[in-house]
Amino acid sequence: MQKILSLIAALFLCGVATSQVIFDETIEVPEGYAPVEFVMPPSPLDMQVLFVGGTDIVQTTATYGNPAGQTTAKEWHDFIGFTSDDTGESLGWVSVNHEMIFSDDNIGDGGGMTTFRVKRNADGQLEVMEQTLDDGRTGEFFNVDFVNTVGETGMNCGGIQSQADGRIWTAEEWFRSSNSSIYRGGDGVRDTSDYTISSDIPGWDGVTIKRYENFNWMVEIDPKQAKAIRKQYNWGRQPFEGGVIEHSNKIVYLGPDATPGFFGMFVAQTPGDFTKGTLFAYKHDKPGWKWVPIWEPGSALNHKDFAVAKGATMFNRIEWVAIDPVDNFVYFTETGRDNPGSRWADEYEDGAVHHPYHIQRAQDLGFDSPNDPDYPDYYGRIWKYDPRTSETSVYLEGGPFFSESPEEADYPSVHLSNPDGLNIMQIGGQSYMVICEDLNGTSFGRTPAGVSNRMCELYLLDMSIQNPTLDDLIRIGISPAGSEVTGAQPTPDGKTLLVNSQHPRTDNPFPFNHSLTLAINGFDKLTPSSFSNSYSSLNQELNANTTQQVDNEAFSIFPNPTTRTVFLNDVTDVAVYNGNGERIIVKRNVNKVDVSNLTPGIYYIQNAAGEVVKLSVQ
Repeated sequence: MQKILSLIAALFLCGVATSQVIFDETIEVPEGYAPVEFVMPPSPLDMQVLFVGGTDIVQTTATYGNPAGQTTAKEWHDFIGFTSDDTGESLGWVSVNHEMIFSDDNIGDGGGMTTFRVKRNADGQLEVMEQTLDDGRTGEFFNVDFVNTVGETGMNCGGIQSQADGRIWTAEEWFRSSNSSIYRGGDGVRDTSDYTISSDIPGWDGVTIKRYENFNWMVEIDPKQAKAIRKQYNWGRQPFEGGVIEHSNKIVYLGPDATPGFFGMFVAQTPGDFTKGTLFAYKHDKPGWKWVPIWEPGSALNHKDFAVAKGATMFNRIEWVAIDPVDNFVYFTETGRDNPGSRWADEYEDGAVHHPYHIQRAQDLGFDSPNDPDYPDYYGRIWKYDPRTSETSVYLEGGPFFSESPEEADYPSVHLSNPDGLNIMQIGGQSYMVICEDLNGTSFGRTPAGVSNRMCELYLLDMSIQNPTLDDLIRIGISPAGSEVTGAQPTPDGKTLLVNSQHPRTDNPFPFNHSLTLAINGFDKLTPSSFSNSYSSLNQELNANTTQQVDNEAFSIFPNPTTRTVFLNDVTDVAVYNGNGERIIVKRNVNKVDVSNLTPGIYYIQNAAGEVVKLSVQ
């Protein structure tokens, strides 16, 4: 330990409610500090925080008779969309869903979205840009206006980014069956009067529906102006999670998060115009082309009943959908549910069918049928759809299976549980699948024995591998305690993967106690060998952190290393010292410090209580 001067901080009262710290010019440099952070591989990857829910300020429109203004952003970040900037003035616009539901006079009742514009700096980091929208709002983060455009939104979970032109749709997931279910005792959508639709979709303009029926659609937004455009009433009312628009800009593949869930497809009459076309449901046993149209009167509001009557194929929670631009194959996650049998038995009796995979799997496990209430599906899987043959097959099975969770020392280095978020990323000219976990539980080996935190993992999979197995997965991150890892959106320049940490434990240190949008940078510097070289060390870091207990009282900082901004887990006076222990910065009453002007190296930060942490600036 390097001795410079003893660590002494004198407190002086300023009035009755505030105090400031007089920081020594030099400090004793400590050793051995290990900050808590989102765990990921070492260099060349680095991470930065772009957007903090419940903390960052969003600009709002005039809503419910209240003037335009600003408020803190909603939380529960889920889907991330990215729309490129063709002007070259920036990299593009980021769109982030908020699955959280509550009433708010300024931001709007229900769920919501936030959009912001980013540019790429010379150091490879992203920077959120200030901008002014056509409606006069100025700032960095903008609440998407659903109230004044499409009659609010809710349960904004997954979504769609068009592979053709970057258009963005948000998915309204949790299925609603009554006005009371959206009202939520006054803490949800407070206006439960009938809603009259204004739409450019033929047959829908002027139609009046129950308020709850105006939820559970895919909703297109304009991320550049932060406003909704239309609800896709012609895609059917479903508990939507994911979807993808393939490169012809004519076919939309759709995934509803339900048991049963019905894999869907919408075919537009004209490329790029999704106001006219035909909706289909997948039926694996249909001779020839395996899709049945869902277009009868009333089918849009009651999609499931019509899909069942047409004998569509049932899946166990379809979530995100992705397409490989190299070969146009489509992939979707079947996240699974512990015991789906009782949830799809009624639909089976009414005409829907099971995929042969589930029939055979049930028999292999000793059950007569997937309808058996004890039929298990703990881990889920990823499916592959071949548009040339319209056949579906399991691409990667979750697991491995454990009847009892193994101890941490015996836990496998890779365990895939409940894949949810899904995307395809190009790294070095090669397609990699990005897989996000969202654990349904912690039993049956989804976490090691005694670990109750649903900390989820982020994986890459080299898609050049024929018939991949779990051993081919490359783990590139683990989310903070209690959170789901989701989003998984690469930037168009291939350098960054955007991910969200959703609904973490509230006793995590800041900012891990909030939903976060993170940028993992440096993918353009990766090679296949860098994956293999970093994998074992990453596993050691991840395994060491799975049961780590967070001390919320301790002074902590994030991210570390950093290049631009370091966040503190509390609002405090702080001083920054260089590697020799010399004071170079003092900030009063802050929860973050801009260190972008510092020379890369080791620094130390001291808070008002005299606690010191080590900081690496890159």
